[in-house]
Amino acid sequence: MNQQQKIKIVEDLEMLILQKGSANKVSAEMKSVSPATISQMRNHNWENIADDMWRKVASYLGTNDKEWVYCSETRNAAELRRIYDEAQRFREVYGIVGPSGHGKTASAKVYEENNRNVINIFCTNYMDERSFLSEVLAKMGKDSAGMTVTKLMAKIVLEVKSKENILFVFNEFDKLNDKVIYLFISLFNELEDDCGMVISATHFLERKIAKGVVLDKMGYREVLSRVGGKFFELEPNNYGDTLKICSANGVTNEEVIRTIYRDSKGDGRRIKRLVNSHKRANNERITV
Repeated sequence: MNQQQKIKIVEDLEMLILQKGSANKVSAEMKSVSPATISQMRNHNWENIADDMWRKVASYLGTNDKEWVYCSETRNAAELRRIYDEAQRFREVYGIVGPSGHGKTASAKVYEENNRNVINIFCTNYMDERSFLSEVLAKMGKDSAGMTVTKLMAKIVLEVKSKENILFVFNEFDKLNDKVIYLFISLFNELEDDCGMVISATHFLERKIAKGVVLDKMGYREVLSRVGGKFFELEPNNYGDTLKICSANGVTNEEVIRTIYRDSKGDGRRIKRLVNSHKRANNERITV
């Protein structure tokens, strides 16, 4: 049970107390939850409150039913957080590869939500040079209407140089065509030592870059050089990761978690689907 989840539970608890008129009335309706425990939760005296008690209160309030809870305690989540932080603080460039469902997209979103000056871009295979740069400017809160590619590039460079510790995260970088990749290299050359950059994708990116280097395609050797000559590789979720993800989302039965781990093959999206399937079978509200 992480800090974010506890805060959400307390927010829902306060809403219910407001509706009921007093904390004592709420406590009387919650079996095995004392007024003292509710008081400790509300006053943020959380050190001695067990996770099982938090889950019991969350279950009563329906907190965990409202949304899928991102688990920040998995190995991949910790590794991605470390990479993003280092790239932002030290203005480095990193490359990350891993199969779909290993937390790249979710981790990038959470890091963006919890840190300043993070520009999180989701690349698509239909982006051209102008739409790519326009998306970057839009994420920076700037208008790009009527601007040429040259002016778009100049405006991005000016905006980045006027701020400190900007981090760009380019998700699904492998979907970009060669022209946009060349543009990315130009953007990096303009901003070297002015910001951090992280590019992430499936293993197809690593193979694409390696093939481009072998064929001596323009720009590919430079991309590989920019990320330090290698890509950080994410691992499939192990049993410990699966346990944490399931527990964060209200599934705590060890036998069920073992089955989910076996059937998911370490894929985070399969874990989510199996958790929701289990809840559906037990007439619980699924999370989205």
